[in-house]
Amino acid sequence: MTNLTTWQLDNWKFKEATAEEWYTATVPGCVHTDLLDLGMIEDPFEGKKELDVQWVDKRDWEYQTTFEVTEEALKQEYVVLTFHGLDTYADVRLNGHSILKANNMFRIWKVDIKDYLQLGENTLHIYFHSAVQYDLDKPDQLGYNLPADNDHSEDGGVGEKKLSVFARKAPYHYGWDWGPRFVTAGIWKDVTIEAWSDVKVQDVYLEQQHITEEKAEVLAHVEVETTEAQQVTIKITDQYGWEHTQQATLEAGQQVIDVPFTKESPRLWWSNGLGAAHLYQFHVEVVSSTDQVLSDYQLTTGLRSIKLVRKADEAGESFYFELNGIPVFAKGANHIPNDSFETRISKEDYRHEILTAVDSNMNMLRIWGGGIYEYEAFYEYCDQYGILVWQDFMFACSMYPGDEAFLANVKQEAMDQVKRLRNYACIALWCGNNEMDSAWTEYIEEAGWGWKQRYNEEQRQAIWQDYEQVFHQILPEVIDQNDPVKDYWPSSPMQDLSGTSSQHATFDSVTRGDMHYWDVWHGQQPLEAYKQNVGRFMSEYGFQSFPEERTVRTYAQEQEMALESDVMLHHQKNGAGNRLIKTYMDSYYQEPKDFSSFLHVSHILQAEAIKQAVEGHRLHMPYCMGTLYWQMNDCWPVASWSSMDYYGRWKALQFTMKDRFKPTVIIADQKEEQFTIYAVSDVIKQQEATLIYSLYDFNGSLLDQQHQQVTIEANTSSKLIEEDVANIASGDRSQTLLRCELLIGDTVVDSIDHLFEKTKHLNLQNPHIKWELADDGFVLTATSYATNVWLQAEETGFFEDNNFNLVPGIKKFVRYCQSLDPEVTDTVPVKQLQVTSMYDYITK
Repeated sequence: MTNLTTWQLDNWKFKEATAEEWYTATVPGCVHTDLLDLGMIEDPFEGKKELDVQWVDKRDWEYQTTFEVTEEALKQEYVVLTFHGLDTYADVRLNGHSILKANNMFRIWKVDIKDYLQLGENTLHIYFHSAVQYDLDKPDQLGYNLPADNDHSEDGGVGEKKLSVFARKAPYHYGWDWGPRFVTAGIWKDVTIEAWSDVKVQDVYLEQQHITEEKAEVLAHVEVETTEAQQVTIKITDQYGWEHTQQATLEAGQQVIDVPFTKESPRLWWSNGLGAAHLYQFHVEVVSSTDQVLSDYQLTTGLRSIKLVRKADEAGESFYFELNGIPVFAKGANHIPNDSFETRISKEDYRHEILTAVDSNMNMLRIWGGGIYEYEAFYEYCDQYGILVWQDFMFACSMYPGDEAFLANVKQEAMDQVKRLRNYACIALWCGNNEMDSAWTEYIEEAGWGWKQRYNEEQRQAIWQDYEQVFHQILPEVIDQNDPVKDYWPSSPMQDLSGTSSQHATFDSVTRGDMHYWDVWHGQQPLEAYKQNVGRFMSEYGFQSFPEERTVRTYAQEQEMALESDVMLHHQKNGAGNRLIKTYMDSYYQEPKDFSSFLHVSHILQAEAIKQAVEGHRLHMPYCMGTLYWQMNDCWPVASWSSMDYYGRWKALQFTMKDRFKPTVIIADQKEEQFTIYAVSDVIKQQEATLIYSLYDFNGSLLDQQHQQVTIEANTSSKLIEEDVANIASGDRSQTLLRCELLIGDTVVDSIDHLFEKTKHLNLQNPHIKWELADDGFVLTATSYATNVWLQAEETGFFEDNNFNLVPGIKKFVRYCQSLDPEVTDTVPVKQLQVTSMYDYITK
């Protein structure tokens, strides 16, 4: 029986440092959420109230609790206090004794507190220094501001000072071009105490050295601490009764015992769409010579091989992930924290996001480097449902200091996080930072974001040397020592770690590495440019929309429901954002009849933009092997690039991605008068299919129909048809559509409508959409062609499909499900369905 007692500290209280009165605190939590719970500040997401709470981060705050210690606990040889997350500059005292000075939100702090404990009541006190005040003089001490263009310094009342780079704290807390500025403080993860004697397993790392369907060769690194030398047995078991044992000699102190083992015919872990995400539950025990379990450790992981493949080819160099020997086309999005106050994120929030990814046929999410290393629940759900994770370290869009103390802090942070996350099957890649290599572009003077030009030569050299120390030395060394089987990529995007001009990702260098493409949106290029600018792996690109009206009304009053109102501009952190949405909308759609319609047409515009991008990327497979749009989610209600808003409500984009990320799709591509149909498949075997393409007018009359037997090649893009547009649609293109269907056997695996003109130029008539209840859903019909049909119901549930089109004479069936969980098949009974289409939104 193990000699281990564990308990979690609760019953916290807090106060402002100069105040007398203490208030009840929630831990995990932060000052802002505690003040909000007490009604001492108003909801900072409403209107412009974000600006009213900027005083909070200028104050120091104190947290305190008491806890009981028993004689039994005091008899143990070690009593260790663990802070799993302190945000950020914190002085910790136990019974009046200083035991810790913390300075990194992302580190795990452990202190042996046995010598400071007393029988009975003990007092733990934490003094949080204002991160703003703590770092306020650092730009002056350095002699210049480091680049951190996303800091909302002016909103925070600190002028032009860029402070986020000095604190090892979530960068987005200081503001971003989709998020507000709340520089938090507090205990953001659990505080626990462990009392133990004799032996303790501190950590287990399963280094998956060689994994195939025939066998899994694993090296278990078992980190053990013991108070005296002894002979033990290390026993490893799983949930199926499999067992492996090894004798070991423990020396007094801390050591790592390596235990190699092999599992024959393992059940492999696969990403969503390729197979089951099978997980093993491993139990590691240290057993004495008398068969007593001295200490144990449990972990859950999947057995799989994952690597980043970069091989020279005719076009340049590949960039794709290979899972269990299979090349994977990565389909997904970039993830940011789900709340400005991350401690409010629930397990259900994470589950909803990951189930959204699964239901949307995604297989990868990128945890972007300006947020947080996510909570365990995020990775657990990714493991469970087969979502690969591209994991950035928390550095983004800035350059950072390189003094000795900062570098040592970063190194320990990286070690803590790599060790915490390395056993998750979902982790596919460690990435050093977001956009810093391409922003600075050390080896191309005229490229980048203009950062280099702000500094003299001596400063430039120092900044770049500091960069290289972190991203080319410290981080890869930490990974090599702690997770050697996974790949490291220094910065996203980049071409290669060459130390020459070929290192940096620029728009004219798309044949190697990964690519962020922002000429559509920031560069104001037309949507069609997405298909003309395709790299080997598209790790970031995006297009904005507003959230839906009921979300907008959570932060705006009736009189503020206008594009240029102060509140609407405040909830648009990208300076030109509202203007860009309108400019693009004017190019592709008729003018919406009112602001409510404008909000929804912005969804349609966003969906069409990212659809063009994704189709462009997929039809270039295998040249391009990944598409991760910006962004999956929001941290507050805001106009942004997200496909799912702060409340988890799907925008039109999310439904479009569900459709365009299907394993096998057809893509119609029209370039002026040339028309091409492709089939793109992620399926790892060749498929024989029938392609049916039918020409209709908007009244539903069938003008022409063709059937063609086609071969869909495995795991690639295949060109099926290439024709002049005039040979397909010779009549009035403003009232004509081509419906393309792909059948494998009798099953329609994909169906698309191709319009030969922009929606703006279509001659849409009132479609008089009707719906009726059917078994487990609804059947919809229209009398005239309806585009962007949108369904809403008062009852809580999830539409199986939305933002679709209706052809007169062809019925559409849609289910309304209780849950996104694929194992829950129940539907929701709906009394009333609200149905609209593009016709309802435009000025008549």
